[in-house]
Amino acid sequence: MKFINTYSHLGDTFYHKNNPTPVDNPALFLWNETLAEQLQIPSELSHDKHALAQYFSGNQLLPGSEPISMAYSGHQFGHFSPQLGDGRAHLLGDVLDKSGNRWDIQLKGSGRSAFSRNGDGRCAFGPAIREFIMSEAMCALGIPTTRSLAVVTTGEQVHRETSLPGAIVTRVASSHLRVGTFQYFSAQANTQAIKTLCDFAIQRHYPGCLVDKVDPYVMLLDSIIEKQIELIVQWLRIGFIHGVMNTDNMAISGETIDYGPCAMMGTYNPQTVYSSIDKQGRYAFMQQPVIAQWNIARLAECILPLIDSDNNKAIGKLQPLIEEFPNRFNLAYTKMMAKKIGITNVEAEDQTLINSLLDTLKTQELDYTISFNALTQSLDSVDSPNIQAEKKQPDALNQWIDNWHQRLNKQAISHQQAQQLMTQQNPVVIPRNHHVEAVIQQCQQTNNPVAAEKFIRVLKSPYQLLADTSEYQDQARDRDQCYQTFCGT
Repeated sequence: MKFINTYSHLGDTFYHKNNPTPVDNPALFLWNETLAEQLQIPSELSHDKHALAQYFSGNQLLPGSEPISMAYSGHQFGHFSPQLGDGRAHLLGDVLDKSGNRWDIQLKGSGRSAFSRNGDGRCAFGPAIREFIMSEAMCALGIPTTRSLAVVTTGEQVHRETSLPGAIVTRVASSHLRVGTFQYFSAQANTQAIKTLCDFAIQRHYPGCLVDKVDPYVMLLDSIIEKQIELIVQWLRIGFIHGVMNTDNMAISGETIDYGPCAMMGTYNPQTVYSSIDKQGRYAFMQQPVIAQWNIARLAECILPLIDSDNNKAIGKLQPLIEEFPNRFNLAYTKMMAKKIGITNVEAEDQTLINSLLDTLKTQELDYTISFNALTQSLDSVDSPNIQAEKKQPDALNQWIDNWHQRLNKQAISHQQAQQLMTQQNPVVIPRNHHVEAVIQQCQQTNNPVAAEKFIRVLKSPYQLLADTSEYQDQARDRDQCYQTFCGT
């Protein structure tokens, strides 16, 4: 791996330089061989578990890496914290993969930094496994996401409510720039640093912003909005709930980042919340696009000085982009939902058809993934889709199915082609919460990765049935009514 360290070249204003804190007895627990090949990690290293444990625990530095902890702020549940930063993570640097794409390599749980405050800089074993499972599942589902390269156990305990085994997860991202990174320098009125970040973001992610006669920073905001819309629409497609959409957890690259109190929705309800700390439902399932717009507005505030020295003129250029967010989102969301029911050419009436289905799923308390998968499979049969076998099909759903078939018959494509479209949109398996918890518990109890590896193999083929897929398709016995997720920090 040849490290380039482009972020550290921006200057020490942007980070705290320090090395990971060594651990007692590191051992490799999970390794992402496919990602390792993509990152051009030499095969001799990739098969040396001892060396991997040393490198990806931070006990030994990878040649050429320059560990830093990045500075950023953040609105946490609407309240601004001017200094957060990587309190338990070290960015080792960036590398080019075999396709020429650039990736940050970061250790998470690797020790204290100047941003740790009263934290121990460590990560518990369970959250590390969760991040590996969830990020790889999201990647397979086609969702823009950070990736996980490794989980290394530390041989040490971390202290939360109880004493827990520790671990370090290696995160791979196209960058770790967050909305909160810009807020950090905006709070200091450091316009030059904000400009440096914007230029870095354009170079790394949005080179198309450098177009003649167009303000690159206005285009940057517009491009970030488009990426966030694409991301949230994909979250809603598969029932993902981030759980803590603070501005420090929104990557401007449009990747899903920070799998803390995240979860997958089972029974459909737009107000679903699983996070134990989200008491007001701020980050509920269908609140996610609203919060994305709110976070983008905070980013826009940061770059106002770059747009025009006259604040009112700067606002006049950016505010229309923020205000247009809901319309742009709704258009993308409707197109996505139409594909989930096999419709290619969206018409005005389709919004009513989509809303009617979602209302029925909610009132009948039907499972989101199972329902859409059943609709997909039903196009092979003359029978009504068996969405929920233990209940008689409600009349409202049967009426909807009649309306749906009439709409499909108006299309230029066949039912078979519609089914192919739906198959691409509707997974047969997702990382259901009770299975994620069961796998984590089994890994903790046995210190053996077999359960996680088996689960991940299935999750890597979410749109096709494998021999073991059926083991992970069932709903939780209580339909997740009592399920809660926790931050893990």
